[in-house]
Amino acid sequence: MMVISNKRMMSMLKLHTTFSAQSMLDIREFLSGIKKRRRKAGEWNMLDIRKFLFGIKKRRRKPDEWDKTIVAFAPNWFKDLALPAPQDVASLHDDKAEQQVFKVRLANSEDRRKSASLLIQKMYDWRGYDTDALRHDPNKVTLAVYQEDKVVGTMSLGMDSPQGMVVDQLYKQEVDQLRAEGRKLCDITRLAVDHDIKSKSVLAALFHMTFIFGHNIHHVTDFLIEVNPRHVFFYQRMMGFEPFGEEKTCPRVNAPAVLMRLDATHADEQIIRYGGMGAAATGVKSIYPYFFSHDDELGITQRLLRGE
Repeated sequence: MMVISNKRMMSMLKLHTTFSAQSMLDIREFLSGIKKRRRKAGEWNMLDIRKFLFGIKKRRRKPDEWDKTIVAFAPNWFKDLALPAPQDVASLHDDKAEQQVFKVRLANSEDRRKSASLLIQKMYDWRGYDTDALRHDPNKVTLAVYQEDKVVGTMSLGMDSPQGMVVDQLYKQEVDQLRAEGRKLCDITRLAVDHDIKSKSVLAALFHMTFIFGHNIHHVTDFLIEVNPRHVFFYQRMMGFEPFGEEKTCPRVNAPAVLMRLDATHADEQIIRYGGMGAAATGVKSIYPYFFSHDDELGITQRLLRGE
């Protein structure tokens, strides 16, 4: 086992780190601990030094480095933003490129739900819709897309349960029909993307992560969503949703709504075929090319299943 002197050890510390007053206190505590364990005076174990330095490094990391991020992505990898091809983007280090990095996280704390709720309220008020704050629900998953410390996109996925789903309030007959057919259901609610975000990739990331949680993890067969009648064509063309209920007035947002349904099999086929292609998928009108690639999807799924 390699040992080094006290003097050599202190030289190494000065070479590799810049210590604050707190760090010096840590050193004293470390030295004291070594002494109490009756190590030979004047000798240090290299393993001890590595563990100590690693501990200092972990404590000095920026909070975001250990904050739970499911996946990070940069929409400037896609050609429609008039940037270089994907293989050249890695060499870009300017501020604009840095600002275009987004992180998808679970809104699984009160602070994160509050941040997501503020975005929902902002975007719904802008459209004249009513809304209320997000609350903890064991049958729901709420996703949030962050740009630095700001929530710029959010979406909630509700799993079917004995308590039902949000869409049951307005379309219970249609939903019960699917249940009777043995379909496994979920509903998409509280979709909001900041109007300052112009990238298709943020919306695509929200929908793809919703697909991963719903289909890959909970084995859902159908995704249901209520949309404003003006947006029916958008959801048909962009993702393959189909109308599944007549127009009604939704009391939750005080606006007209149409129930739409997406077969998970169709979404899966489109992701396998187009996911990750971006603007290279010429002639494709849907948003699926801006989803993650199928390989990335499998990797994300495995990480979530392992609890990473």
